[in-house]
Amino acid sequence: MAAPAASPQQWESPRSVANKSDKRTLVRAIRLALGLESAAVRRNTQTFNRNRYREAGALADYDALKDEARAIKEQAIANLPDLLATLERVVRARGGSFYLASTAADACRYVLGICQSHGAKLMVKGKSITSEEIRLNHTLEGAGIEVAESDLAEFILQVADEQPSHNVAPAMHYSTERISALFKSKFSTTEPLETGEQLTKFARERLRQKFLNADIGFTGANLIAADTGTLMLVESEGNIRMSSLLPPVHIALAGIEKVIPTREQMGPFFELLALSFNGKLSSYTSFIQPPLDEPPFSLSGRPRRKREFHLVLIDNGRMKMRQDPVLQEALYCIRCSACMNSCANFQTVGGHAFGGEAYSGGIGGSWEAGTGALENARFSDLCTGCSRCVNNCPVRIDIPWLNEALRDRLNRASVGSPLASLIGLAAGVRGDDRRASSQKLFFANYHRFAKWGARMAGLSNRMAHTPLARSILQAVVGLDSRRALPAFTSRTLVRAAREIASTRGSAAKAVLFADVYTNYGSAERGLATLKVLGALGADVVVSDAVPEGRAALSQGMIATARRQARRAAKTLLPYLDQGRDVIVVEPSALAMFRRDNHHLLTDQALFELLRARSYEPVEYVARLIAQSGRPARDFFDVEASPVGSRLFYHSHCQQRTLGSAAPTETLLRDIGFDVATSSVECCGMAGSFGYKKEYYDLSMAVAEDLFAQLIAAEASAAGGGRALVASGTSCTEQFHGGLGRMALHPMELLAAILKT
Repeated sequence: MAAPAASPQQWESPRSVANKSDKRTLVRAIRLALGLESAAVRRNTQTFNRNRYREAGALADYDALKDEARAIKEQAIANLPDLLATLERVVRARGGSFYLASTAADACRYVLGICQSHGAKLMVKGKSITSEEIRLNHTLEGAGIEVAESDLAEFILQVADEQPSHNVAPAMHYSTERISALFKSKFSTTEPLETGEQLTKFARERLRQKFLNADIGFTGANLIAADTGTLMLVESEGNIRMSSLLPPVHIALAGIEKVIPTREQMGPFFELLALSFNGKLSSYTSFIQPPLDEPPFSLSGRPRRKREFHLVLIDNGRMKMRQDPVLQEALYCIRCSACMNSCANFQTVGGHAFGGEAYSGGIGGSWEAGTGALENARFSDLCTGCSRCVNNCPVRIDIPWLNEALRDRLNRASVGSPLASLIGLAAGVRGDDRRASSQKLFFANYHRFAKWGARMAGLSNRMAHTPLARSILQAVVGLDSRRALPAFTSRTLVRAAREIASTRGSAAKAVLFADVYTNYGSAERGLATLKVLGALGADVVVSDAVPEGRAALSQGMIATARRQARRAAKTLLPYLDQGRDVIVVEPSALAMFRRDNHHLLTDQALFELLRARSYEPVEYVARLIAQSGRPARDFFDVEASPVGSRLFYHSHCQQRTLGSAAPTETLLRDIGFDVATSSVECCGMAGSFGYKKEYYDLSMAVAEDLFAQLIAAEASAAGGGRALVASGTSCTEQFHGGLGRMALHPMELLAAILKT
């Protein structure tokens, strides 16, 4: 989405919309970001993400490094009180000062006290998101102390009076043109500021004197070793080195979670931190053990002497997070921003919409709730649970689960409404889950409405297209009237399966799980799966249609999701006991069985059994073909394809993160199809997300990348159209909603080309 040209005066400061404490404010922030910031944010995050994929893929011990880093952080957080005591002794023994601040106000008072004791007029400051958390600049400037942000991006934002939109690249939402307009306006200059080099030179000239004349130098710390007091400082410009070395006083501020046991344990983080951001090693990584002597040369004219050092560690809710069984995991975060760069919604709007007062992105909600207030984490609704961030996190944080838990807490903290209570009562929702909004109650219990919709399919489908019904649905449950609704089928998968002869082969034994979406809306996918597996010699039966918990989990209704997950597991257990594998057509349901039930099932042995025995249908087909020892073309005839041989295939986001997407592409090519695949990892629909009136525009904006790739594939040198094939219900609905085109499920295509 192209951003319109704008001067700084036309931009409403994101500080005015930073606290997403209600949906109206969040929607407003999304619209602002889509209108002005989207193009720059999308370009930059996607570039970082591509680079990281390339470099991480070439790193032989990438997974081992992640495991090592995770183990170090787990150990550090578990032993944090002892590490803090050790670190204090070491810092004081080296001649430095150590202060553990309990709150943001406490930390600000201490730093201000140091500045005032030195009569400081100027602090030069390296980039620090922790200082944003405690609003340090506001405190110092209120006391008449000038704070000079030395990082170029932070310098730009300070001039613009904006908060960062990204942990590592704070001004990534700014284009060169916007920066140029900002500088010319704020500094009343006529200098040519048209290139990055010109803008950097302009900022450097203004910062040079700040470094030379600063009374106080300020930095954060990426990590701190308790055994030596070593600070690990990672940057791309060298400004942190200047801030930590030139002024006579150095203050380092960091959260207590940055402390790890030893200097040697910084090794894996040195390799992972910058690589996880943009695929490259940082230009400047410093390991220092302050206090440091001033350099042998004197740029400031002051005599060379031992410099004063203060290490300020801040709690500000972190110890409480450490005791929290859910939020504790957020303390493992190393601020690499991989979760932001890999997130489709963040790529589209950035941190001014997908963020709070200090922290942004998928991990940001936990930090806002832990160090501030729970209501500041409402922007976590923008996490769709696609799970692509989980595989990208260098310390393996389950960020979707954190956000689902935050939604659960926000639901329970809400007052609720009579309408929501009525919907909850009709849906059979129990306890505090009834406090959720009417919208969340509706989507979390879609299986109940789908059941009745299928019973009266003809009437339901006719009513769903009337303006009155759409207006009511938008007003009552927030279902955007612009989004086409899928039709209910009167012949559900379970009913149809009872009407046809069961397959009784010997190649394998399986049960097809009748998930809600396949059973009530896309039975043809399930029937195609039965047909193909039967033709390959499998003995397949169909389960009862029960919700597996995905819909409730995505709305933050964890108690409801847990009951549904247990019911689904109980439904499938007899089939597992019979030695049957579980085939799951809908990828989001498969993700529940393979990953999310870890949080919902108390019986971990049952979870492991279900995880190991659950399969995506084409993945299972490929397995059966491999076991037969025959080529795929013995079973399928590409010439029989009703849509031709040229395909455009898009796999579901959770299917990709589970590692079950590749078999479809491989099999289609082995059969003889000409397959173009999307590199887009998320279509933007994300189950209920794209239906909600608050997020419809964002959903469609995310989909622009997918649509553009399809158009490019059809306009390539080979030319001609391509039939759409997609594995997820959401993906097919997004294609239909955005392009007016229908997409086949891979199993439908395979069923159509079976050799008889």
